[in-house]
Amino acid sequence: MRILALLFLTAAPALAQDLPPGLVSAELLPGWITPEGHRMTALRLDLEPGWKTYWRSPGDAGVPPRFDWQASENLAEARLLWPRPEVIDSGGERTLGYHDELVLPIEIVPGRPGAPVALRATVDFGLCLDICVPAQVVLEAPPAAPGPDPVIQAAMARQPEPSDAQPDCRIKPIEDGMQVTATLPEAESARGDEVAMELPDAEIWVSAPETGRAGKRMTARADFVAASGKPFPLDPQALRVTLIGPDDAVAFQGCREVAD
Repeated sequence: MRILALLFLTAAPALAQDLPPGLVSAELLPGWITPEGHRMTALRLDLEPGWKTYWRSPGDAGVPPRFDWQASENLAEARLLWPRPEVIDSGGERTLGYHDELVLPIEIVPGRPGAPVALRATVDFGLCLDICVPAQVVLEAPPAAPGPDPVIQAAMARQPEPSDAQPDCRIKPIEDGMQVTATLPEAESARGDEVAMELPDAEIWVSAPETGRAGKRMTARADFVAASGKPFPLDPQALRVTLIGPDDAVAFQGCREVAD
């Protein structure tokens, strides 16, 4: 996979000629203020036809969006509300992401409730067609609008549905990390054919899961590799498993560790 040099842009229209290949525009949408006093916004990436960008856990390849909010004011927490991804074949590699457009809702919790929030973010992400381009944008959100944005609301409605159930999982060390085999609950196993597995630590690389069936239950096995290149303690309650279908998705938080 060929990688081009890192490209930079800002939200200013005057720099439109500096857009990297595949990217038509990038912005933080104005959003609105929720009844809880939180600020809603969204990262919106408009891509050239056929180009794609990546979900938070893309698989063996791909660069998911990473946000640096240090230049913002009155921001205590930024919650990314990821819509269901598509399954994408990239030259024989299976990745998870979005074609043509990404609207990623973001819920901002202010540090000082009731005080204004100024949103400025540096966002790193990947773009792919036949080539893959790492890109960086520096964006500033306009003031919040008086009411909810239907575009952001539609993206929020496409989030994976959370499940109260937990998969069974077997966790074992491998030479350079840990391997997890998860067996999903029977009630949800028919809802999709693709599985993503991840941990909160974004620095831990996760392979694209190998999936199968154990009777009526979906199984998925993935390798988790930390920067140390060695086995590490893996908390089963920190594991997040997402089962993805063409029309919906279901998310499981944590798993029940079982013996072999």
